Amino acid sequence: MPTRIFPPSSRFWRVAPRLAAATAVVLIAAAIAAAFFIERAYTDQKQREVSVSAGILASTVTAALVFDDVSAAREYVEALAANPEILSAAVYDETGALFASYARTSDSRPPATAGLALIAVGGDRVAVSVPVRHEGKVIGTVNLLSTIEPLASRLPRYALILLLTLMAAAVVAVLGAAQSALAHVNEELRERARQLQDQIVEREKAEDALRQIQKMETIGQLTGGVAHDFNNLLTIIIGNLDRLERRIDAKADAAELKKVAKFARIGADRAATLTKSLLAFSRRQPLDPKPLDANKLVSNMSDLLRRTLGEHITVQMVGGAGLWRTQADPNQLENAILNLAVNARDAMPEGGRLTIETANAYFDPHHAAQAEVEPGQYIVIAVTDTGGGMTKEVAAQAFEPFFTTKDTSHGTGLGLSQVYGFVKQSGGHVQIYTELGQGTTVKIYLPRLTAEPEAEEVETAPDSVEGRHETILLVEDDPGVRENSAMMLQELGYRVIGASTGAETLQTLERNRQVALLFTDVGLPGSMNGRQLADEVRRRRPELPVLFTTGYARNAIVHDGRLDPGVHLVTKPFSYADLSTALRNLLEARADRTAEARKP
Repeated sequence: MPTRIFPPSSRFWRVAPRLAAATAVVLIAAAIAAAFFIERAYTDQKQREVSVSAGILASTVTAALVFDDVSAAREYVEALAANPEILSAAVYDETGALFASYARTSDSRPPATAGLALIAVGGDRVAVSVPVRHEGKVIGTVNLLSTIEPLASRLPRYALILLLTLMAAAVVAVLGAAQSALAHVNEELRERARQLQDQIVEREKAEDALRQIQKMETIGQLTGGVAHDFNNLLTIIIGNLDRLERRIDAKADAAELKKVAKFARIGADRAATLTKSLLAFSRRQPLDPKPLDANKLVSNMSDLLRRTLGEHITVQMVGGAGLWRTQADPNQLENAILNLAVNARDAMPEGGRLTIETANAYFDPHHAAQAEVEPGQYIVIAVTDTGGGMTKEVAAQAFEPFFTTKDTSHGTGLGLSQVYGFVKQSGGHVQIYTELGQGTTVKIYLPRLTAEPEAEEVETAPDSVEGRHETILLVEDDPGVRENSAMMLQELGYRVIGASTGAETLQTLERNRQVALLFTDVGLPGSMNGRQLADEVRRRRPELPVLFTTGYARNAIVHDGRLDPGVHLVTKPFSYADLSTALRNLLEARADRTAEARKP
């Protein structure tokens, strides 16, 4: 007969109720403890999940807060709508003001100012607030509000744990399903985070490009100011040298003096060329754009290029069929192509081939944004050499002013920066394609001319450039430049009245009705610049022609890289020939208009 484990007379049965009660108490306590810990674990899990999401959002909106980019911040915030448990998200700036927000329902809208605790749990919601930091400094705050399962829905589960042990398996199954759902949501969040990280990388690239542009613009402003003062000095130098050449012919030692003057003039001309290069880079040169056929322009340069590059360089022209017309300053475009050709020659000391190709091109919105031009149609002029190419580091700096890989006797480092400034001022783009040992291609993109402008009156050279004793009202604030210009005008056969400010000019004009032309600098001291002075003079004397002069292109007479309509300009430093031709053109045009008006 087998032995019973718990025989009927055993004390076990006497204590069984108490054991059962104790077991029940223990089970109830264990169930309560389990319910408590499950509740605590669930709340902690939700807090961690919301904190992670808030941290991800804080890292992604850092760049948006730094650059005050509300649209980017709103895009990041609205991306959280993929998580159905997120009720609202808000980004606040460093002052606590609302910067961007998202709310799933009307009762979950974030407050107008930051003020949530670090972590707050209440009812069926959990709120998390984290700071946004940049370079160790708090620049804003991110608030995230998420829903959690209501407590009333959780209590029946815990009650069933007390009544039935099978409920534990059900709870585990429910938690497993919930964990699976949470894992799926977390995976979606991680994928979204990866996408946001890619966007951050792209934004950082754009920021690097922006910093480069800002650096180039700063240098451009500096060179513009230097060029202005330098041109004032050159006006005096070249004017006096010009005067010297005109007067020494009668002297016995004229040949020697003329030789000295010639070398001085060469140095001054080189300085003037350097100044023009600075102005081209700084985008302050007054361009005179005209409709042009790039194929014809390049073809006309073939002889010049072959003479300049030498016999050891083979020059090949490849004109694109059906090439669109563009509008640019032809002289400056020729200078740009010549600059690129000379650089190519220097890259091929043992000889090689230079190819100039033209073609049509198109910038879509994406590539246009990268090139910082308007989307649309362009013509491209590509200058390719078979030289040694450049390293990535050299190519990245090639357009910077005064950067050169040549020794000081073979370049100033302004050739490519001059090309860059001219192309950008013309609304185009320039790009270098290079590889060590494979040569270099520089492509100039210029906007397509879609509509021919109205035909402008073509000025013809006057029969005579000498003055006829007309009175010129000269306005220049620099005493040295004013004195030099006055002497040049007098030697050209004009009477001269000088002034240094706009107010003085208007008073002088009222006292001298015989003034035949106003010759004024654009930059004048006081409240009236040269353009404003000219407008006031035309209001008082509509028939009076105006000739401007300046050391660099100012916004008063140049907009969008070109001279304003009706503006006549002689740039400093100017020679006798430049000045006399410009004056005679204006004065004879005035005489023609007067004669036409007198006809019956």
